[in-house]
Amino acid sequence: MIYADAAQWRAAPDKRVLLFGMSGLGKTHLANLLREGGDWFHYSVDYRIGTRYMGEHIADNFKREAMKVPLLRELLMTDSVYIASNITFDNLAPLSTYLGKPGDPAKGGLPFAEYMQRQEQHRLAEIAALLDTGHFARRAQGIYGYPNFVCDSGGSICEVVNPHDPADPVLTALAQDTLMIWIEGSDAHTAELVRRFDRAPKPMYYQPAFLHAAWADYLAETGAEEGAVDPDAFVRWTYARALAHRQPRYAAMATNWGLKVRAEDVARLRSAEDFTDLVATALDRRA
Repeated sequence: MIYADAAQWRAAPDKRVLLFGMSGLGKTHLANLLREGGDWFHYSVDYRIGTRYMGEHIADNFKREAMKVPLLRELLMTDSVYIASNITFDNLAPLSTYLGKPGDPAKGGLPFAEYMQRQEQHRLAEIAALLDTGHFARRAQGIYGYPNFVCDSGGSICEVVNPHDPADPVLTALAQDTLMIWIEGSDAHTAELVRRFDRAPKPMYYQPAFLHAAWADYLAETGAEEGAVDPDAFVRWTYARALAHRQPRYAAMATNWGLKVRAEDVARLRSAEDFTDLVATALDRRA
């Protein structure tokens, strides 16, 4: 790790961290808190994915839908309108909407093959965005003068790395530039995430092997044909399994590549100084 102990962390003139863990446990909230303190640069991996690496896919999907409407088709064909996503750090809906859900097209579902193609696009985009972390850390300091840097990673980071491989190229690059910190949720947090997802299921990225197995199991369990699957029902069914699949991967990332803090402790933070103290405590505990 780039900070060997709490003393080195506290003394560092430029602190660089990467936050990881399940979506909804406070990564973006904490990154915003640090940014609002004035001397932290906030790099959002999901925002980078949705703008730099998948922005064209997202915009083209909007255009395909617009071309189905005669008025919009005419305007597009004459370059009279401009269509783009308005993705922000706090609103990643254009990215998740593009990823989509497999199932009945009448309910907004995608053919499973197309769904998997979009998943692969996201995998490549996420790896590229993660590998951009060091560049943005140096850019933030060299151009804008930010001494401190926080990378707000996506919940699916554990799906695109192998935390057990000491030569994993993505984790090796990240470890050279940041202290990786897992925001660990409790059983109560997990239950709340499941309830929240059940109210508003959203597309997510998963490993191909996990998705193929989940899709086959769901079809066998429900007896549904591929084109008749309720997309929301499938992603709800998959979500709890995804949490169980990701938890040990996050834990291995923290054990082999970084450290962990508790989500309830993160929720109590009120300043960058509080965060510095929390990380120092975690470094002491690890030592």
